[in-house]
Amino acid sequence: MQTPTLRNQFSNIDWVLLAAIAPILIFGLVTMHSFSDSGANLLTKQLIWILVSFIVFLGVSQIDIRFWKRTGLLVGVYLFSILVLSALFVLGQVSNGAQSWFDFGGFSFQPSDVMKLVVVLMLAKYFSRRHVEIKHSRHIFVSALYAFIPFALVFLQPDFGSAIIILFVWFGMVLVSGISKKHILMVFGIGLVAFCTLWFFVFASYQKARIINFIHPMSDIRGTGYNAYQSTIAVGSGQFIGKGIGFGTQSRLQFLPEYETDFIFAAFAEEWGFVGAIILFILYGIVLWRILRVARFGSTNFEILFAMGFAILIASHLLINIGMNIGLMPVTGITLPFMSYGGSHMIMLFIGLGILMSARKHARTAHQEDMRNEFLGI
Repeated sequence: MQTPTLRNQFSNIDWVLLAAIAPILIFGLVTMHSFSDSGANLLTKQLIWILVSFIVFLGVSQIDIRFWKRTGLLVGVYLFSILVLSALFVLGQVSNGAQSWFDFGGFSFQPSDVMKLVVVLMLAKYFSRRHVEIKHSRHIFVSALYAFIPFALVFLQPDFGSAIIILFVWFGMVLVSGISKKHILMVFGIGLVAFCTLWFFVFASYQKARIINFIHPMSDIRGTGYNAYQSTIAVGSGQFIGKGIGFGTQSRLQFLPEYETDFIFAAFAEEWGFVGAIILFILYGIVLWRILRVARFGSTNFEILFAMGFAILIASHLLINIGMNIGLMPVTGITLPFMSYGGSHMIMLFIGLGILMSARKHARTAHQEDMRNEFLGI
């Protein structure tokens, strides 16, 4: 009697999605273990974070999706997250020039990671309730306000990378919400004005240097361009099949900084080469496909918009992290989903996946038979 009960309880879990994520997690563990003198310690801590995240994922997946649609809950979580971000300026730990972490001794917590998911939830709720009147431009400005407050707080830490992710999430969800072409052009205009304002009045000199270095990556390889330069060397040196696990010289000889977090893709590509990178891209493609599949069969606009927003969140991380690893994007300190070391972003990702599984349980009944017959009967 127990087995059918458990099977029914977790029937909403997308095992294809988890099967695609599992190798990515393993790639991250193997890479950070092979390149660090403290690799065993990193491996142990990351395994603990993965275990905790998976338990959280299973718990969240069993919560009715209607729970996440409650306006009072979402507003309360949003305001609490804003309060936590504000508290960083007083209680946060300074690391690499940014006051982005709470230090609890044995572990640290980065609130901006959770804030990204909260922004996705808030925008999904806002646009889902106003979908029929999305043609009104005021909804663009109101939604922008929801995103701008956390964007500003994260930017002032300063955590330029996470702030850009929040901006990408807002912009992407505006585009998929069904606004007119005229309003899309208006959004582009707002973005251009915002960038010019940031450039002339807000950006610090080192942030301007990173953007300039993006345009001219070889202009200062001993200074602002050093990380990107060493990263591109690591990726290129992997060639077709890589140097082999534990034989990446750029990381082992410590030419490549932050190889367990920001530049883990470069460390991985040096070991596994072009073949390994293609396998990794395929796995991420499957992950995004399964997330977008939830959007396709979403029972309401909220589920559709949340799944789309979560896909945009992951895709933004992929685009920026891999882009900066191969010298196509400025270095901003963005993690690679499911692969980089750290607990904050791992838990955030699995909470998002748990909400998706809850939405999957309530997928449109008209498509239930199609879903069961699609891809290995799942």
